[in-house]
Amino acid sequence: MGLGVGIVGLPNIGKSTTFNALTKAQNAEAQNYPFCTIEPNKAIVPVPDKRLDELAKIVNPEKIQHSTIDFVDIAGLVKGASKGEGLGNQFLSNIREVEVILHMVRCFEDDNIVHTEGSIDPLRDVEIIETELILADIEVLSNRIDRLKKQAKADKTAQVALEMAEELLEFLADGNMARNFKDSDSDVYAKLNQEIRFLTDKEIMYAANVDEDSLEDEGGAMDDNPFVGMLIEHAEKNNCEIVKICAKVEEELIGLDEEEAQDFLNELGIEESGLDQIIHKGFAKLGLMSYFTAGVKEVRAWTIRQNSTAPRAAAAIHNDFEKGFIRAEVIAYDDYIECGGGNKAKD
Repeated sequence: MGLGVGIVGLPNIGKSTTFNALTKAQNAEAQNYPFCTIEPNKAIVPVPDKRLDELAKIVNPEKIQHSTIDFVDIAGLVKGASKGEGLGNQFLSNIREVEVILHMVRCFEDDNIVHTEGSIDPLRDVEIIETELILADIEVLSNRIDRLKKQAKADKTAQVALEMAEELLEFLADGNMARNFKDSDSDVYAKLNQEIRFLTDKEIMYAANVDEDSLEDEGGAMDDNPFVGMLIEHAEKNNCEIVKICAKVEEELIGLDEEEAQDFLNELGIEESGLDQIIHKGFAKLGLMSYFTAGVKEVRAWTIRQNSTAPRAAAAIHNDFEKGFIRAEVIAYDDYIECGGGNKAKD
């Protein structure tokens, strides 16, 4: 599976505007009409990490290299997407290629911005998208079941897979997501998912796209906007995370330097931008983490899988380092900063 985050949602709800802010450039065309995006826009986005800046102050390197995460701006889905409406089949196949879904939902009213459904209703919008994902999974699973029935006549393993597939099909038909299936942690399910890559098995994060007024938290309240409150309740039921973001504000931050951007966020009573939260949560949802190396040439964050062994971590730098691995010398970040460098930390 691709180690990327796909941005999905109904047409015209701020996906491309958010993508522009993520890439810090106007790479995705954002317009006030549906299906502005047809081909998926892709970008490699650096993962913000203030620890790299602190390391650089001590080492004074020639360059700083961040970990990165892939984001894909997928065109808006509509009712009937699983049957090909609005180029839906193409868009659904794009979602199948990513590992985490960032589901953007409009949570603000503005008569100047068209909504394809004619009104603002986060739960209805979420249901439209998730229903299309479920229907797409049902279609693919049904085809797989037809093949398993033929194989099961002479293969006991196929018979076991068939029984689970039929049970899962019934579960999906009741409007449930594959990720909530009772046997989703079994080996039989894992093999089935490897073949099909269920859309509804993917990790989901919700991004509540709000107006600037709703972004200005009073006491850090997340659900001061009633539309956001509805989305929070849905996310909690499905064990998903949610981030509140104002795509318009994030796009305005593009032209500001780091200090100006932070001052602007402070005025809104926000410590971290919605985009930075999305990047950090997406990085974690992908099962990734970073470790650092610090030298005169560069201070760098190396991307590895969570819970990687030291030899596997070494392979991120060069495969030969894993093959000839002897030992790793590790300094805790806090010790490195407190002591003012590697040599003093060793002492």
